[in-house]
Amino acid sequence: MKPAMMEYYAPTGLDEAATLLAETAEDGGKVIAGGQSLIPMMNFRLVRPPVLIDLGGVAELTSMEATGSHLSLGAMVTTATVASSSLVRRDWPLLAHAATWVGHDQIRNRGTVGGSVVHADPSAEMPAAMLLADARLEVRSATGSRTVDAADFFWGYMSTALEEDEILVRLSLEIPPPGTRWGFREFAQRHGDFAEAGAACLLPPGGRPRVVAFGAADRPFRAAETESALAADPAADAETLRRAVSRDAEQAGVADRAKIRLLAAMVLRAAEMARQ
Repeated sequence: MKPAMMEYYAPTGLDEAATLLAETAEDGGKVIAGGQSLIPMMNFRLVRPPVLIDLGGVAELTSMEATGSHLSLGAMVTTATVASSSLVRRDWPLLAHAATWVGHDQIRNRGTVGGSVVHADPSAEMPAAMLLADARLEVRSATGSRTVDAADFFWGYMSTALEEDEILVRLSLEIPPPGTRWGFREFAQRHGDFAEAGAACLLPPGGRPRVVAFGAADRPFRAAETESALAADPAADAETLRRAVSRDAEQAGVADRAKIRLLAAMVLRAAEMARQ
């Protein structure tokens, strides 16, 4: 199938893009980043935006830099760039590793970090990584900008705090301290398929462990019970962690026991990777 008829705009500046969105959002206008999620939905006519605003020509959304203690990513930075960047591998190696699990080469070459975060698929790697990083998300509209914590951004299944006239423009991640260990694992039927369950783990020296689970609930979630178990005993045994993951999953609304067991297996593998 092909998408329904629409008006198409290709702004070259962020202000122009925000103005176009402000003028059309009430009628269903949408922005498109890499298009790896939106285009298939349009082709199947699951969504029919009357206006499409392409961010591909907005150069200011493609910058990536380390500024002091933070790694800053423009929303239009591609997943392939994140996976291959020496800067990201140095400052946020878990993010670079997680990016290699996103789809296949063609998807990573076109798909963007910001697009994945805004799409908010609960099985996606980039939203989980942003939650793990306590990322700060800068969003812009024609009337101004604001910053949203990743913990407050994901509301539910493909639902976020982004208003219909706002554009995600930048993601800021605090760089973990030297000596931080990390692990990332996910399970899918084939590499590149949607994850059925996954986990990311960060063990900063002298700091509280961070664990995020994804693919099992309606959004990625911090596994607070598991973090507490690792904080109390960094070498916590498998059974202790399984019980903690089970409590976290139930609190996140996961009722399927098979899904909880799979999620626990991913958390255990991510934690073991981080502890090596």
